[in-house]
Amino acid sequence: MMKLLLHTCCGPCTIYPLRALREEGFMVQGFFFNPNIHPYREYLRRKDTLLQYAAAQDFPVDVSSEYPFQEFLQTVAGQEDQRCAACYTIRLRKTAQHAKKHGYSGFTSTLLVSPFQKHELIKTIGEEVASLEHISFLYRDFRPGYKSAVGRAKQLQLYRQPYCGCIYSEYDRFQDSH
Repeated sequence: MMKLLLHTCCGPCTIYPLRALREEGFMVQGFFFNPNIHPYREYLRRKDTLLQYAAAQDFPVDVSSEYPFQEFLQTVAGQEDQRCAACYTIRLRKTAQHAKKHGYSGFTSTLLVSPFQKHELIKTIGEEVASLEHISFLYRDFRPGYKSAVGRAKQLQLYRQPYCGCIYSEYDRFQDSH
């Protein structure tokens, strides 16, 4: 059985990938590392919701002790049009490093479930990071399970966030409402 590390951005986005990967026979463990999420209360709310869901699913999750929000901002400042690529790189690199350090066969991400994320960019960056870190990146298009996961999250009354997490997406969300 392949031991796989699943980068997790939140509880609702974990629902379908976890189920699908377990059905494929993977032994899956989660990894929560998301320095892009702002404000900090939002970060905590997403982490707590994930851990609540994980406990109910017997899904172990490692939570990074790091929250390098300032590093994230410094990385994307002045190149906001490339912020998603920088964000994916930061999170997937840390996930790959964690997976390699702890003896996983590979890694993937719940980011691949959202139709609102830049799917092909995630795939490309995941593969690049995997090559650099000498570990496998498992690509799966989890988007077909997005709607069912949203429905399940509603049934479970899990907190569902209204934006991807970064300060820029929060700004865009409010700008779009004016």
